[in-house]
Amino acid sequence: MEHPPARRQRPANPMVQLDGVTKYYGPKRALGPVSFEIEKGDAVGFLGLNGVGKTTLLRILACGLRPSSGTVRIGGLDVLRDPHEVRKRVGYLPETPPVYGDMTVGDYLAFAGRIKGMSQEAVARRVPEVEEYARVAEVHDVLTRNLSQGYRQRVGVAQAIIHDPELLILDEPTHDLDPVQIMEMRGMIRELKDSHTILISSHILPEISETCDRLLVLNDGEIVASGTEAELGEGLLRSRRLSVTVRTPAQQPADGSPGTTPEAAIRAVPGVTRVEPAPATRRRSEPQAVTYHVEGDADLRAAVCRALVEAGHDVVALARAERELERVFVGLVGGVEA
Repeated sequence: MEHPPARRQRPANPMVQLDGVTKYYGPKRALGPVSFEIEKGDAVGFLGLNGVGKTTLLRILACGLRPSSGTVRIGGLDVLRDPHEVRKRVGYLPETPPVYGDMTVGDYLAFAGRIKGMSQEAVARRVPEVEEYARVAEVHDVLTRNLSQGYRQRVGVAQAIIHDPELLILDEPTHDLDPVQIMEMRGMIRELKDSHTILISSHILPEISETCDRLLVLNDGEIVASGTEAELGEGLLRSRRLSVTVRTPAQQPADGSPGTTPEAAIRAVPGVTRVEPAPATRRRSEPQAVTYHVEGDADLRAAVCRALVEAGHDVVALARAERELERVFVGLVGGVEA
């Protein structure tokens, strides 16, 4: 089922404007038609399965690919009429960082700055700044072919911001990174949000959820929904989920009489529609601690916590259940009941 994009107030001076953009490879439609606007300072995630047109869309925005039809404006400039001016305003990190193996990191970043129109003096000043920012200063004299994947990705970010662009486009920025490197990359992206409009393409749900303010969901080359995670979920998720871990005092067994158990206390909360103990949640160090999954028709965290405490139970953990965005994503592109 197709879900139309949420309506937003039109910004006065959007950073990105697309109107009826398509891309065909021969008779095959890879993208479109797509139309949307992105405001300056936004961090927007393009979410979709592999092969739905995310990279095609980002390459068009980065002036690396011409659209088959439609108009694209970056900062008010038409990408077909003023591609060189647009490139000065855009920083682009492809899924595979565009490094040259025979160049050292320092030489490569200087080269990237020069081809983006920077003066020699500006390049000399900027290279140490971006090396420090991207945490690659210690490999300044290392050939890029000898870098680990984590360093290559950070060098890729450094080349994308060398000319201090207004718009930063990142295609699968944590591709092939290990967990520690992923956390470092996410931290860097959050820092970049303070001074850049950022577009991120990913099929990894935490990537989008933890770094972006707004989502555009693509399926079969078209945008099927847009909005914040909460806005998308509001129309697709029939209930809200939370998990609560309860420690029952030793004098009050966890399987006590009806009306005194944690499960009974939760069920008594107005709006709760489902309660079930999580499997294998008892801990050896805390044999009385049990986790429950709770569903309701609203955010019931405060009410559930209050009911448990009043019933004599200790609440040791309380949070919205994970995988909310996953349920939304499956509902939009998977055709499966969320």
